[in-house]
Amino acid sequence: MFGRGPRRSDNTKYYDTLGVSKTASEDELKKAYKKAAMKNHPDKGGDPEKFKELSQAYEVLSDPEKRELYDEYGEDALKEGMGGGGGPGHNPFDIFETFFGGGGFGGGHSSRGRRQKRGEDVVHAMTVSLEDVYSGTTKKLSISRNILCKKCKGKGSKSGTAGRCYGCQGTGMKITTRQIGLGMIQQVQHVCPECRGTGEHINERDRCTQCKGNKVTQEKKVLEVIVEKGMQQGDKIVFESQADEAPDTITGDVIFVIQVKEHPRFTRKQDDLYIEHSLNLTEALCGFQFVLTHLDGRQLLIKSNPGEVIKPGQHKAINDEGMANQDRPFMKGSLYILFKVEFPDSGSLSPDQCRLLETILPQKSRKQSTDKELNECEETTLHDVNIEEEMKRKKQQRYYEEAYNEDCDEDDDDEPSMQHVQCAQQ
Repeated sequence: MFGRGPRRSDNTKYYDTLGVSKTASEDELKKAYKKAAMKNHPDKGGDPEKFKELSQAYEVLSDPEKRELYDEYGEDALKEGMGGGGGPGHNPFDIFETFFGGGGFGGGHSSRGRRQKRGEDVVHAMTVSLEDVYSGTTKKLSISRNILCKKCKGKGSKSGTAGRCYGCQGTGMKITTRQIGLGMIQQVQHVCPECRGTGEHINERDRCTQCKGNKVTQEKKVLEVIVEKGMQQGDKIVFESQADEAPDTITGDVIFVIQVKEHPRFTRKQDDLYIEHSLNLTEALCGFQFVLTHLDGRQLLIKSNPGEVIKPGQHKAINDEGMANQDRPFMKGSLYILFKVEFPDSGSLSPDQCRLLETILPQKSRKQSTDKELNECEETTLHDVNIEEEMKRKKQQRYYEEAYNEDCDEDDDDEPSMQHVQCAQQ
């Protein structure tokens, strides 16, 4: 009698799960798994158990050694570890992410590490003065952030390991099914409340004493924020990797966004500065000088040339007294001064002063009217007016008149004989 070896298995469960034949090639296995895994992924509303079965089947059949063992002796052989194969037990999401992340599938030793996600950036608005961006400054700002626990190195446990969450089977997400109507079922995905989306469970006794199993602790840090000369509204100052830390996460940045306060006297346009200065009539005609305190505290003497007359609304420029160019700090824009001329109030000049001014100022209009022409003229009266308010009032008046005329036209169409008289009498 001959000895009997291990019984061959005709188990086709894994092939049926992927929907392929027992002679399927490696490419056919990949295509089948990709299509089925995308369809049944829990993030897409698929069945988590089906997704797990697909990953388990592909893990075995994509490994030549495990596939041969499975074809020869069945699933039980994998669970018992015949031939050193070892039963399938990897996280199905690890297999999925490795597959779509370009991981290799030549054997059971391919890398199955999760792809790290990027943490969120932390954005702060930083208010600065025009003086700050003119001269440049450094501000020290205190921030509070999460950092990986130094005692457990972000593991959350004393042993450095964590078990799988029983509530979500390590996926971090749970699917709730509810009936929303006759024959209608809705699946809702939400973060697992037991592990808060981590997919892990840490035993109470094994929790890190410093972070209490949270994997992170609080840290206060002072950042030196350098405001460079010429920075503008909305410019950003970035501190890379200084946001909250988290396990398996690329730390985001801390970003300060420049907000420049409005200045009581200076106005900025690109690299140029603008101010307004009022002169009385004497200064405008006979010369002026005044001291201007610049944004960096320097005193600038501003004066007119001898015999120069300044007209209302006239601009003067001083080169190289504007803002520094951010790309070329040694180059500056211009400082523009808009002059406003204040005239004397009515009645402030006596007749004698007026006659004296007439001898100094240019003569009056050359054309002189005769007595006969003056007698034939109608005398008028000038009065003060705010032209902006006057135009606003007239515009409103025209609006009401047009609305009134439209009402009259509509009434004329309804009662042509009587209503026309009524509108005319109003």
